[in-house]
Amino acid sequence: MPGGALKTADNLVVDRSPDGSTTVRFKPVSAANTPLAIDDLIERYEHAVAAGGHHPVLLSGLFILDLLVIHPFEDGNGRVARLLTGAMLSDHGYTVGRYVSLEQAIAESADAYYQALLDSTHGWQEGIADPWPWLGYFTGVIADAYAVFANRAAAPRTSGTKQQRVREHILRHAPTTFRLAELRTAVPGVSDQTIRLVLEQLRKEGKARADGTGRSATWTRTNTAHFE
Repeated sequence: MPGGALKTADNLVVDRSPDGSTTVRFKPVSAANTPLAIDDLIERYEHAVAAGGHHPVLLSGLFILDLLVIHPFEDGNGRVARLLTGAMLSDHGYTVGRYVSLEQAIAESADAYYQALLDSTHGWQEGIADPWPWLGYFTGVIADAYAVFANRAAAPRTSGTKQQRVREHILRHAPTTFRLAELRTAVPGVSDQTIRLVLEQLRKEGKARADGTGRSATWTRTNTAHFE
Protein backbone atom coordinates (compact mmCIF):
# COMPACT_ATOMS: atom_id res chain seq x y z
CA MET A 1 0.00 0.00 0.00
CA PRO A 2 1.46 3.42 -0.97
CA GLY A 3 2.66 5.52 1.95
CA GLY A 4 0.15 8.12 3.10
CA ALA A 5 -2.85 6.39 1.56
CA LEU A 6 -5.84 5.81 3.82
CA LYS A 7 -6.70 2.26 4.83
CA THR A 8 -8.90 0.27 2.47
CA ALA A 9 -9.96 -2.40 4.98
CA ASP A 10 -11.18 -2.23 8.57
CA ASN A 11 -8.48 -2.69 11.20
CA LEU A 12 -8.21 -3.44 14.90
CA VAL A 13 -5.80 -2.30 17.60
CA VAL A 14 -4.72 -5.44 19.46
CA ASP A 15 -2.35 -6.69 22.14
CA ARG A 16 -0.22 -9.68 21.23
CA SER A 17 0.74 -12.08 24.00
CA PRO A 18 3.96 -14.12 24.00
CA ASP A 19 1.92 -17.24 23.18
CA GLY A 20 0.64 -15.60 20.00
CA SER A 21 -2.89 -14.87 21.21
CA THR A 22 -4.38 -11.40 20.71
CA THR A 23 -6.70 -9.15 22.67
CA VAL A 24 -8.60 -6.31 20.98
CA ARG A 25 -7.82 -2.93 22.59
CA PHE A 26 -10.34 -0.98 20.54
CA LYS A 27 -12.05 -1.00 17.18
CA PRO A 28 -11.11 2.02 15.03
CA VAL A 29 -13.38 3.85 12.62
CA SER A 30 -14.30 1.73 9.61
CA ALA A 31 -12.38 2.18 6.37
CA ALA A 32 -15.55 3.41 4.64
CA ASN A 33 -16.03 6.19 7.20
CA THR A 34 -12.36 7.15 7.57
CA PRO A 35 -12.18 9.93 4.91
CA LEU A 36 -15.22 11.68 6.40
CA ALA A 37 -13.89 11.24 9.93
CA ILE A 38 -10.53 12.77 9.01
CA ASP A 39 -12.15 15.74 7.26
CA ASP A 40 -14.44 16.29 10.25
CA LEU A 41 -11.54 16.05 12.71
CA ILE A 42 -9.48 18.67 10.87
CA GLU A 43 -12.44 21.00 10.49
CA ARG A 44 -13.40 20.78 14.16
CA TYR A 45 -9.80 21.27 15.29
CA GLU A 46 -9.27 24.35 13.11
CA HIS A 47 -12.58 25.82 14.30
CA ALA A 48 -11.69 25.21 17.97
CA VAL A 49 -8.24 26.78 17.57
CA ALA A 50 -9.72 29.83 15.83
CA ALA A 51 -12.37 30.21 18.55
CA GLY A 52 -9.67 30.36 21.23
CA GLY A 53 -11.90 28.94 23.93
CA HIS A 54 -9.58 26.12 24.99
CA HIS A 55 -5.87 25.76 25.61
CA PRO A 56 -4.05 24.77 22.38
CA VAL A 57 -2.14 21.97 24.11
CA LEU A 58 -5.43 20.35 25.12
CA LEU A 59 -6.78 20.79 21.60
CA SER A 60 -3.63 19.18 20.19
CA GLY A 61 -4.00 16.28 22.61
CA LEU A 62 -7.64 15.78 21.64
CA PHE A 63 -6.72 15.86 17.95
CA ILE A 64 -4.10 13.15 18.48
CA LEU A 65 -6.53 11.02 20.51
CA ASP A 66 -9.16 11.23 17.76
CA LEU A 67 -6.58 10.47 15.09
CA LEU A 68 -5.42 7.36 16.94
CA VAL A 69 -8.99 6.12 17.31
CA ILE A 70 -9.75 6.77 13.65
CA HIS A 71 -6.50 4.86 12.88
CA PRO A 72 -6.57 6.02 9.25
CA PHE A 73 -3.61 4.00 7.94
CA GLU A 74 -2.93 0.30 7.74
CA ASP A 75 0.43 0.85 9.43
CA GLY A 76 2.37 3.68 11.04
CA ASN A 77 -0.53 5.39 12.81
CA GLY A 78 1.43 5.79 16.04
CA ARG A 79 4.48 7.21 14.28
CA VAL A 80 2.34 9.69 12.33
CA ALA A 81 0.62 10.74 15.56
CA ARG A 82 3.95 11.35 17.30
CA LEU A 83 5.30 13.39 14.39
CA LEU A 84 2.12 15.45 14.34
CA THR A 85 2.36 15.98 18.10
CA GLY A 86 5.68 17.75 17.74
CA ALA A 87 4.53 19.78 14.74
CA MET A 88 1.27 20.89 16.34
CA LEU A 89 2.91 21.87 19.62
CA SER A 90 5.55 23.82 17.72
CA ASP A 91 2.82 25.67 15.79
CA HIS A 92 1.42 26.80 19.14
CA GLY A 93 4.81 27.96 20.42
CA TYR A 94 5.73 24.88 22.45
CA THR A 95 9.06 24.03 20.86
CA VAL A 96 10.55 21.76 23.53
CA GLY A 97 10.49 18.93 20.98
CA ARG A 98 13.42 20.62 19.23
CA TYR A 99 15.60 19.92 22.26
CA VAL A 100 14.02 16.92 24.00
CA SER A 101 12.64 13.99 22.02
CA LEU A 102 8.96 13.61 22.80
CA GLU A 103 8.98 10.41 20.78
CA GLN A 104 11.66 8.96 23.06
CA ALA A 105 9.70 10.08 26.12
CA ILE A 106 6.63 8.27 24.83
CA ALA A 107 8.68 5.16 24.03
CA GLU A 108 10.01 5.13 27.59
CA SER A 109 6.47 5.37 29.02
CA ALA A 110 4.82 2.94 26.63
CA ASP A 111 2.74 1.20 29.32
CA ALA A 112 1.26 4.50 30.52
CA TYR A 113 0.72 5.56 26.90
CA TYR A 114 -1.29 2.47 26.05
CA GLN A 115 -3.25 2.54 29.31
CA ALA A 116 -4.23 6.19 28.87
CA LEU A 117 -5.23 5.52 25.28
CA LEU A 118 -7.28 2.50 26.33
CA ASP A 119 -8.97 4.41 29.16
CA SER A 120 -10.00 7.22 26.82
CA THR A 121 -11.31 5.10 23.95
CA HIS A 122 -14.19 3.35 25.72
CA GLY A 123 -17.36 4.75 24.22
CA TRP A 124 -15.53 7.02 21.77
CA GLN A 125 -17.70 6.19 18.79
CA GLU A 126 -20.81 6.66 20.93
CA GLY A 127 -19.61 10.08 22.09
CA ILE A 128 -19.34 9.13 25.75
CA ALA A 129 -15.59 8.58 26.10
CA ASP A 130 -13.60 10.32 28.85
CA PRO A 131 -10.64 12.16 27.26
CA TRP A 132 -8.98 13.10 30.55
CA PRO A 133 -6.89 9.97 31.12
CA TRP A 134 -5.27 10.60 27.74
CA LEU A 135 -4.96 14.35 28.23
CA GLY A 136 -3.38 13.79 31.64
CA TYR A 137 -0.77 11.53 30.07
CA PHE A 138 -0.26 13.84 27.08
CA THR A 139 0.29 16.99 29.13
CA GLY A 140 2.46 15.06 31.59
CA VAL A 141 4.85 14.03 28.82
CA ILE A 142 5.15 17.65 27.72
CA ALA A 143 5.69 18.91 31.25
CA ASP A 144 8.37 16.27 31.84
CA ALA A 145 10.09 17.27 28.61
CA TYR A 146 10.26 20.89 29.76
CA ALA A 147 11.68 19.74 33.10
CA VAL A 148 14.36 17.74 31.29
CA PHE A 149 15.15 20.76 29.13
CA ALA A 150 15.39 23.06 32.16
CA ASN A 151 17.75 20.67 33.95
CA ARG A 152 19.86 20.29 30.86
CA ALA A 153 20.05 24.04 30.32
CA ALA A 154 21.13 24.57 33.92
CA ALA A 155 23.80 21.84 33.85
CA PRO A 156 27.45 22.86 33.35
CA ARG A 157 28.65 22.54 29.78
CA THR A 158 32.20 21.63 30.71
CA SER A 159 31.74 17.84 30.90
CA GLY A 160 32.50 15.81 27.81
CA THR A 161 33.99 16.82 24.51
CA LYS A 162 31.96 18.63 21.88
CA GLN A 163 31.74 15.43 19.88
CA GLN A 164 30.41 13.58 22.92
CA ARG A 165 27.80 16.27 23.49
CA VAL A 166 26.59 16.00 19.89
CA ARG A 167 26.59 12.21 20.00
CA GLU A 168 24.63 12.07 23.26
CA HIS A 169 22.06 14.54 21.98
CA ILE A 170 21.50 12.59 18.75
CA LEU A 171 21.25 9.19 20.42
CA ARG A 172 19.29 10.15 23.53
CA HIS A 173 17.41 13.39 23.04
CA ALA A 174 16.92 14.35 19.39
CA PRO A 175 13.76 13.41 17.50
CA THR A 176 14.10 10.28 15.38
CA THR A 177 14.35 12.44 12.25
CA PHE A 178 16.17 15.76 12.48
CA ARG A 179 18.10 18.37 10.50
CA LEU A 180 21.56 19.80 10.92
CA ALA A 181 20.07 23.17 11.83
CA GLU A 182 18.21 21.59 14.75
CA LEU A 183 21.43 20.07 16.08
CA ARG A 184 23.13 23.45 15.76
CA THR A 185 20.46 24.96 18.00
CA ALA A 186 20.46 22.10 20.50
CA VAL A 187 24.25 22.02 21.01
CA PRO A 188 25.35 25.68 20.84
CA GLY A 189 29.04 26.40 20.52
CA VAL A 190 29.72 23.36 18.36
CA SER A 191 30.83 23.89 14.78
CA ASP A 192 29.03 22.40 11.80
CA GLN A 193 32.23 20.53 10.96
CA THR A 194 32.16 18.77 14.34
CA ILE A 195 28.46 17.96 14.00
CA ARG A 196 29.02 16.50 10.53
CA LEU A 197 31.95 14.46 11.84
CA VAL A 198 29.74 12.89 14.51
CA LEU A 199 26.97 12.25 12.00
CA GLU A 200 29.41 10.48 9.71
CA GLN A 201 30.67 8.36 12.60
CA LEU A 202 27.11 7.37 13.50
CA ARG A 203 26.38 6.59 9.86
CA LYS A 204 29.35 4.21 9.71
CA GLU A 205 28.15 2.57 12.93
CA GLY A 206 24.71 2.04 11.44
CA LYS A 207 23.08 4.28 14.04
CA ALA A 208 22.01 7.08 11.69
CA ARG A 209 21.36 7.55 8.01
CA ALA A 210 21.20 10.57 5.76
CA ASP A 211 18.06 11.22 3.75
CA GLY A 212 18.71 13.62 0.89
CA THR A 213 21.46 16.15 0.35
CA GLY A 214 21.98 19.87 0.79
CA ARG A 215 19.98 22.16 3.07
CA SER A 216 16.86 20.03 2.76
CA ALA A 217 18.64 16.88 3.95
CA THR A 218 17.41 15.13 7.08
CA TRP A 219 19.02 12.51 9.28
CA THR A 220 17.26 9.57 10.89
CA ARG A 221 18.37 7.74 14.02
CA THR A 222 18.11 4.03 13.29
CA ASN A 223 18.45 2.54 16.77
CA THR A 224 15.24 3.98 18.27
CA ALA A 225 12.63 1.60 19.65
CA HIS A 226 9.46 1.78 17.51
CA PHE A 227 6.00 0.80 18.69
CA GLU A 228 2.57 1.08 17.20
